[in-house]
Amino acid sequence: MLHRTLLPVMANLVAFEAAARHASISRAAEELHLTQSAVSRQIHQLEQFLGVALFQRVRQRIVLTDGGRIYAAEVRQSLASLATASHQAMSFAGSDSLNLAVLPTFGTRWLIPRMGGFTAQHPAISINLSARLIPFDFQEEPFDVAIHHGEPYWPGAICEHLMDEDVVPVVSPAYRRKLGLVGARDLVRATLLQQATRPMLWADWFKAAGIEAVDALRGPRFEQFSMVAQAAVAGLGVALVPRFLAAEEVSAGKLLVLRSHKLSGTGGYYLVYPESRAQAPLVRSFREWILAEAGSGNSAAGLRV
Repeated sequence: MLHRTLLPVMANLVAFEAAARHASISRAAEELHLTQSAVSRQIHQLEQFLGVALFQRVRQRIVLTDGGRIYAAEVRQSLASLATASHQAMSFAGSDSLNLAVLPTFGTRWLIPRMGGFTAQHPAISINLSARLIPFDFQEEPFDVAIHHGEPYWPGAICEHLMDEDVVPVVSPAYRRKLGLVGARDLVRATLLQQATRPMLWADWFKAAGIEAVDALRGPRFEQFSMVAQAAVAGLGVALVPRFLAAEEVSAGKLLVLRSHKLSGTGGYYLVYPESRAQAPLVRSFREWILAEAGSGNSAAGLRV
């Protein structure tokens, strides 16, 4: 339950956050186009409301107190969240805007390069993309559809199969020559570049290749497949990535696909949307386009979960 009696005046929070960030009343005043006395008054009002001193004066400078430092971090995060929520709400102003949550590397490497085709078919529709790595509640997030990797399970939503993936080891030509990498067993002595959201990927790959007694968890970790691929390009080690996500670097000769075992069945990519939005014109238009683009046509029946 929201206790409104605990909510300070927004202008006072904004003034406090700016002063805390700059460690200066004058710079905060410049940023907010206010006078220094106005900013000081707003901070004083906030301190009176909280009953806590937020700043102390040290050699003619303002310094956050312990309570002020903790409060500043929370206020900054809350203001940023409010700004994001406001921007997302504004995107609904046009009735032809589709809000899509997408996996970062899938979005940059597969979806965005193809978006020109969708725009050509539907010039009046604007798509807003945001990165999301894990499932969320469509009732709490302002999205119409999402791209999901894994199993076809998303509570309260419909999942439609887009594609599967083959995961292959890729390496820069220089790193391959340096270590003399040819087959799967050669990778035992290579630096393994790890993908943080799939920590067991190398272990599964070695197991499928029939290679045992390997410390498959060793090596530097990266948050996204795009980072892993670029680390391989830089010669930091061998990356294990979905083939289609490294296609650009392979085509350019920056990476080589080692002629060794590939790992299949690591989960598919799915288009996900809430059942309540299934018949929405914008969702239907995007659904038809992306299923066709992924090679699934209209044959995917969808899995209700």
